[in-house]
Amino acid sequence: GCVLVVSVIEQLAQWHNSTVKAAVERLCNYIPGKYQIICHMLCCIDREMNADVVCHSLKLCKQDPGQPLCHLYRPPKVSWFSTFFKATDYERSFKLELNSMESSSTHAFVCAFPLLANLCEKIKYVIRNKLPFEDFDGDKFSTFPTLRGYHWRGRDCNDENITVYPGRRPDNWDVKSDSNCNGIWGVDPKDGIPYEEKFCKGAGSQGVVLLGDSAGAHFHIPPEWMTVTQMSAKSFANLPMAFTDELDWPQFSEITGFLNSTIGGWTDSLYLRLRRRNRCNHRDLQNISQNGILARNQLLDNPAVVIYATIGNDVCNGNRDTLAHMTTPKEMLSNVVQALRYLDSRLPNGSHVILTGLVDGRFLWDNLHDRYHPLGQLNKDITYSQLYSFLDCLQVRSLAVAYEPILPLSPLLKPLSLCQVSPCSGWLTPNGTLRNLTSERALQLSNVLKEIVRSEKFANFDVFYMDFPLRQTAEEWRKMGGDPWQLIEPVDGFHPSQIAAALGTSITWQKALQEWPQVLGKENPFNDQIEAIFKDQGGH
Repeated sequence: GCVLVVSVIEQLAQWHNSTVKAAVERLCNYIPGKYQIICHMLCCIDREMNADVVCHSLKLCKQDPGQPLCHLYRPPKVSWFSTFFKATDYERSFKLELNSMESSSTHAFVCAFPLLANLCEKIKYVIRNKLPFEDFDGDKFSTFPTLRGYHWRGRDCNDENITVYPGRRPDNWDVKSDSNCNGIWGVDPKDGIPYEEKFCKGAGSQGVVLLGDSAGAHFHIPPEWMTVTQMSAKSFANLPMAFTDELDWPQFSEITGFLNSTIGGWTDSLYLRLRRRNRCNHRDLQNISQNGILARNQLLDNPAVVIYATIGNDVCNGNRDTLAHMTTPKEMLSNVVQALRYLDSRLPNGSHVILTGLVDGRFLWDNLHDRYHPLGQLNKDITYSQLYSFLDCLQVRSLAVAYEPILPLSPLLKPLSLCQVSPCSGWLTPNGTLRNLTSERALQLSNVLKEIVRSEKFANFDVFYMDFPLRQTAEEWRKMGGDPWQLIEPVDGFHPSQIAAALGTSITWQKALQEWPQVLGKENPFNDQIEAIFKDQGGH
């Protein structure tokens, strides 16, 4: 984090031919509202020292005995020792700033500011519980967008009534109120039949649920936050929303996206397609990423299409001996079957579960390693290969940070053994043998999922398998005139981009239409009538 911020400031000074102090002021003016208070930590930067040196001198980065010296930039021509000696005054200034805060912990630095302390407490809550922060009736649905609110689960339409939430079967055909938040309620005055009964009875209403990781949650750091040639106040307008959504954008994601993308590309999702197929499915979505809690009542709610997206975490870990800590096929079989049995006890009858195989992550190195990262575009000095090596070198005493990039709120995180910051040291490495071995294990685990589909049966859902459609996505994107590297998030060089998410939806939908049409349900013949009534009434 320090290296990132210092790099941006030094490049702003270079691009605008200004002093570092002026660059800090410029950046702070870009940052919205109360977040400007963070700029207090940016008092000690010298344009003559690169970001690695500054952050080591401030002791925000350090080198433990016996560990390599981690650096993003090429080491300075003069010795590190003499450069650190020069930085002593900056370190002293920084310590004075820290001492003026309520906490002297550098990791809790941001949360020490009184204006941000309340926000930090909210973010800690949602990271710990994976539930909406604002949920007054406790039904796990919210009227607030972020902090695990309706960006993640369908929007609640009555947050004071625990029996009203998206996805439930209508209460008495919703004659008097909208119990399932799909916007359809009341009685047709022409014939006295409830609208919900007229339009949705027998339509096969169902929701969509994602069980996944940060890729399923659509992790994204806007490249304009660190590309100084494009930077302006507009670049940071979405910063408060991004932080309170843990730098995830589920509202634009492949499975549960429902808003038009503001981060490039376009939004196409399984939820939107199921909603177009049956307008009664409105708002019935849940993005349960990073160990969230499923909200489904087996007796009261509609069935659901559940996407069980493994993608990569079973082969990506934060350990130096990464191969030894990958999930084994035997563990995979036990874990997935256990999870499916749990789902069988929670999902309403008539649901469907789709297991997606692990990705072949060699695609990342093959398409990015010699390209310039957004931080390196100005001076052509940082490639993705350098970024991967930097992340692979860094270590942190928290498994949570090593697995999923989240805000540095250390009071929440329990110290464990040292883990690498790299999201996947098995694939993000110049070691071709290690990349191949990681992909080999990923294939073995995908084969376990296929075997589960062939051999296991469940009472309340049928289960299907599909490969992660990366190869087909790349082929489709090439036909559209694109390059494969554009399918990868530019800042972290690891997660699928918005383009990849939208194209992946189309491929998944076509496979389902051809091979398992029962999963998608039938087309609701009343869709046009439902939309016409809404328009007559002035919108949804």
